[in-house]
Amino acid sequence: MVYYFTSSVIEAQATIYVGKDKFENEELIKYGWDEDFHADNLSSAHVYLRLKSDQEWDQLPAALVEDCAQLTKANSIEGNKKDNVTIIYTPWSNLLKNASMATGQVSFRDPKKTRTILVPTRLNPTINRLMKTRTVASADGLFAEKEQHLSELRAKAREKAKEARKEEERLKKERKDKKYRREHAYEDLMKGDDAEEGGGKRSNQEGWDDDDFM
Repeated sequence: MVYYFTSSVIEAQATIYVGKDKFENEELIKYGWDEDFHADNLSSAHVYLRLKSDQEWDQLPAALVEDCAQLTKANSIEGNKKDNVTIIYTPWSNLLKNASMATGQVSFRDPKKTRTILVPTRLNPTINRLMKTRTVASADGLFAEKEQHLSELRAKAREKAKEARKEEERLKKERKDKKYRREHAYEDLMKGDDAEEGGGKRSNQEGWDDDDFM
C-alpha cells in the first residue's frame, strides 16, 4: 500500500507519498520520478514529494521540506524516538539500487547531488495536520502514474521540438530575406537612378516645348 498526504504549507498544495513498508519502498524506488527523502544512517521509509513542473528539487520552500522531513522521521522506527535526526534528500534520478543491496536500501549515483535537513524533534502538530489528509492506494498504481507522467513529458518534448522547428524556419527565412536584400541592394539603387534620370529628361523636354511655344 502507498500512503498519500497533502501539504498545504505553500500556496500550491503539494502531494507527498510513502510506502507502507520496505517492500513498498522497492516499488517506489522502481517507479519513482520525484524527490526522495529518507533518514540518514537510519532505517526509514522513503518519502517522495511530487514536484510541480516549475519546481526545482534544490530550491524548495523551507516549510515544504520541513513537512517531508517530519514525515520521514515519523516513519522511521528508530528515528521517531530520537532527537536531532538528519534527513537526506535527492532527486529520484540520483538514487542507486543494485542486487547486492537489502530490500528498500539505496545509495546515490552522485553524493554531491544531495541535501540534508536536521530535524531537532518531532512536531506533532505537523504530523497531525498531514495525517488528516492521508489516503491509501495500491502500489500497483505507481506504474500507471509513471507511465502517464512519461507520456506527458514526451508530449511536451514533441511540442517543444515543434516550436523549435518553427522558430528555426522563421529565422532561416529571415536570414534568406536579408541576404537577398544585401545582394540586390545595388541593383535596386541603379533601378532607382535610371527612373529618376528618365523622369528628368521628360521634364526637360516638356520645358523646352513650353519655351518653344512662348
